[in-house]
Amino acid sequence: MSTDDRPAPRSLAEALRACDDASLAALLRARPDLITPVPTDLTQLATRAGTRASVLRALERLDRFALQTAEALAVAADPAAYDEVLGLMAGDAGDPVVAAALPRAVGTLREQALVWGGDDRLRLVRTARELLAPSAQHPSPTGLGPTVQEATAGMSPGRIQEIVTAVGLSSTHDPVSAAAALTALFTDRERMAALLDQAPAPSLEVLDRLVWGPPYGQVTADPAPRLRWLLDRGLLLPTAPGTVVLPREVALHLRAGRAHREPEPVPPAVEPVSAHRPEMVDATAAGQAYTALATVEELLKDWDEGGPAVLRAGGLSVRDLKRTAVALDVAEPVAAFWVELAYAAGLLASDGEADERYAPTPAYDEWLERPAAERWARLAEAWLAATRTPGVVGGRDAKDRTLSALGPGLDRSAAPEVRHRVLSLLAGLPAGGAPSAEAVLERLRWERPLRGPQRGDDLRSRLATWTLSEAELLGVTGRGALSGHGRALIGAPAARPAGAAPAGPGDKLPVHHRHPYQPAVREPLSAAEQAVATAAAAKALAPLLPEPLDHVLLQADLTAVAPGPLRRPLADVLGVLADVESKGGATVYRFTPASVRRALDAGRAASDLHAFLAAHSRTPVPQPLAYLIDDVARRHGQLRVGAASAYVRCDDDALLSEILADRRAAALRLRRLAPTVLAAPADPATLLEGLRAMGYAPAAESAEGDVLITRADARRTPPRTAPEPVPDGPPPPDATLLSAAIRAIRAGDLAATAPRKPAAGGPVSDGHLPRTGSAETLATMQAAVLTGEALWIGYVNAEGAASQRVIAPIRVEGGFVTAYDHTADEVRTYPLHRVTGVAELAED
Repeated sequence: MSTDDRPAPRSLAEALRACDDASLAALLRARPDLITPVPTDLTQLATRAGTRASVLRALERLDRFALQTAEALAVAADPAAYDEVLGLMAGDAGDPVVAAALPRAVGTLREQALVWGGDDRLRLVRTARELLAPSAQHPSPTGLGPTVQEATAGMSPGRIQEIVTAVGLSSTHDPVSAAAALTALFTDRERMAALLDQAPAPSLEVLDRLVWGPPYGQVTADPAPRLRWLLDRGLLLPTAPGTVVLPREVALHLRAGRAHREPEPVPPAVEPVSAHRPEMVDATAAGQAYTALATVEELLKDWDEGGPAVLRAGGLSVRDLKRTAVALDVAEPVAAFWVELAYAAGLLASDGEADERYAPTPAYDEWLERPAAERWARLAEAWLAATRTPGVVGGRDAKDRTLSALGPGLDRSAAPEVRHRVLSLLAGLPAGGAPSAEAVLERLRWERPLRGPQRGDDLRSRLATWTLSEAELLGVTGRGALSGHGRALIGAPAARPAGAAPAGPGDKLPVHHRHPYQPAVREPLSAAEQAVATAAAAKALAPLLPEPLDHVLLQADLTAVAPGPLRRPLADVLGVLADVESKGGATVYRFTPASVRRALDAGRAASDLHAFLAAHSRTPVPQPLAYLIDDVARRHGQLRVGAASAYVRCDDDALLSEILADRRAAALRLRRLAPTVLAAPADPATLLEGLRAMGYAPAAESAEGDVLITRADARRTPPRTAPEPVPDGPPPPDATLLSAAIRAIRAGDLAATAPRKPAAGGPVSDGHLPRTGSAETLATMQAAVLTGEALWIGYVNAEGAASQRVIAPIRVEGGFVTAYDHTADEVRTYPLHRVTGVAELAED
């Protein structure tokens, strides 16, 4: 907010009235909670900007130096001159870096309506002063204590006079002037230095321990001589029985005028600790992106026919997470990441059945049909925007309950902003540059320092650590550096060559203090911008991914080698016909009797399998594989299992006799109903599994006697939408909303502050609706139609809400007035019976 030659504002509301529309837009953009809902006028906006919740939220979003500046203002005079604040930040000796950075910090506080007034009268809003000013219950981060005036407020007049006399000052007639005399002494550098020169060394040691805080100490009823010397001269002042404090003025003298031990005007640099060729980074990231796609496909294929059960409280059990981790051959935290990623992308959900289980969604089948680069882009976009945080899985919530994957309580609203910021910091480095994780964390801590109770839980640092590891798993980064498609994903500009410096906040510093790697803070993209960025990321990744193949290499040891990713139909059929034995650059599939039976169960005949292998193998079909297929097909379906509870029928009664004689069949409790039929109390699925475990190849049949074909994609959830991110407060307003809100606020302020002529019955008091009779209201309206003058009216709508408006009547007829409403900036029609009164605006 800029100031001009107009009279100094007396309140925040007056300061806001002096702002132009661009400054108001910057305020509402930085503090979107102020626009939800839109304030009626600038007075209401100022009131809302001073509420505790809104001020806390604004303070939490300040960078470290801006927050240090606000803390310095909280211990300065109210109001304070700019030079006083500079002295508190730079100290008596001065600091050119602090002096160069301070205008930006004060400008940030002004822009966010935390500070108002000109440079000669800077005022911290009252709520912020209460939050940041030091007190016994809430020590200031500056480590300073109360002023002499505050510390002596409850002291007896006689005791104050004793202190005044002990330091060599003349006695005064009242405690106020005595405290003022002490303050003047303690803020005078020369006289204060002379006083401390007389102090015993032990007394100076006490001051050294208290100077940087905390400023409070404990004393006995009979203080030691080193403490007595300080107490007698007011260098320590009692605040409660047994407690003393170092006055703020004394501490500032000992600190050479600095409010902070280490002001941090410049953000910590994020520098590359290793550099790689950009082509190598992109290739590594693309390889990991391909692995990510394969992992998600493997996970959902494993849950294709119905995944783990949903816990009663929601989520995945610890045992099921362990099983998933073993199936994917990854650690449990990594398995939780893949599960949550599929859920965030809308590919996985609970089926909603009575026996609720997790299963792929119909969107999964659509996703599989997309090109690989587009499938990756969907996963990456979902990850970037998700508030669900897999890193907290296994932790405890506020009620000491374990947090489970896919369960409630995993949302962390700050996650999307932290992910975007971490990737932006990587984008600010030269192409191929990889920073250390600690450097990234230090930068984030500077941009959003922790305050008060947050200090014990550095969630942003944990989110940043998880972001770095998850970005590597997903293929957004490679070898710790941001890839080309990762850069496109966040809408970052093209990578800079090594040695080039970006244009950012660092350019405002003196040349000898400028750092080469200080990228500006970029706002997250809007939904439309993110869609464009995601498409660009997919386009950048596509050439880096291997082309899908339409062939495999069959080998005599009943294996097939896929030398790269396979096209979708080939991969689907081969995934049913064989089991994956090993994965990597090439995938090895093994053919077994069970896998061949699985293909036959899916409705394929032996001739179909022979033709399929011959068409897609670059090598001849080995004889052992052909024999395996024919042998399993010959025995497949000889036994038929149906529902009795369950029965087995077979045209070969000798085969049924063989089963009855087998000891392994005892658990199935089979009995013969006819020469070709056996019955069992178990259900058909159990009976099928039991016979297969004995080495037979039974087939399930329907009530009509037809073979039931088992499809690999038999289980899907009903259509599900991806989980909505939980926002971190109101979303930033777009340009359209900002423009409309500012017009409404300006118009409402005009209605609230426009000078009015006194009504016939007496003066119109500000803040109250005008009250006139119906006849007077009608006459005034009609006169205004003829003269074209604007009027101030009170209006009560159908819901009973009262408001005041400035209107220019155009027509009055039929009990309604049609007028141009300056408050709403449009022509409206109002019923006259809802107008509480009317008043003319003053000439000026």
